[in-house]
Amino acid sequence: MTGSRIPAPELADLEALYDAHHRQAIGLAYRMLGDLGDAEEVVQEVFLSAWRSGHTYDPSRGSTHTWILSMVRNRSIDLLRARRRRPVQPLVEGVDVPDTADVTSQAVSNVDAQSAYEALKALPPEQKQVIELAYFGGLSHSEIATQLAAPIGTVKGRIRLGLDRLRVAMGVPQDALSAS
Repeated sequence: MTGSRIPAPELADLEALYDAHHRQAIGLAYRMLGDLGDAEEVVQEVFLSAWRSGHTYDPSRGSTHTWILSMVRNRSIDLLRARRRRPVQPLVEGVDVPDTADVTSQAVSNVDAQSAYEALKALPPEQKQVIELAYFGGLSHSEIATQLAAPIGTVKGRIRLGLDRLRVAMGVPQDALSAS
């Protein structure tokens, strides 16, 4: 090996990087893309790219956390743009294209998503914040407590109260939650 070559990163380095940042990366990608499968694929591509091109990381430009999340954001934007660019196939006159979508379940899903969004917006700011950090940011209770400089019991209480309010707002009976 010559002195000008940069050694290949170790697999342990990739695992440590993944463990430190994957939850926030998936949360960001999911929030941008709205599809968990696409979000997981984007995050997988980002970590593979980070492992292959880790030598290009410049600590003077920001933390590894910022570097990873920037790559996730950029890849998600690329995927959203690619979705818009996909060519639409012209329909041949007289041929009925079969619809494989379950319209009823899509309509219910859209209504549920809108109701959930409205219910989340109506929560008190402290409860909304911890629920967003936990479910969209992928943070654990202790990570949220550290970030907000709040006791972990306070964080857990806010999450529980917020989830209870969301359950009531969404009309989900308590019995339905215990049965699952």
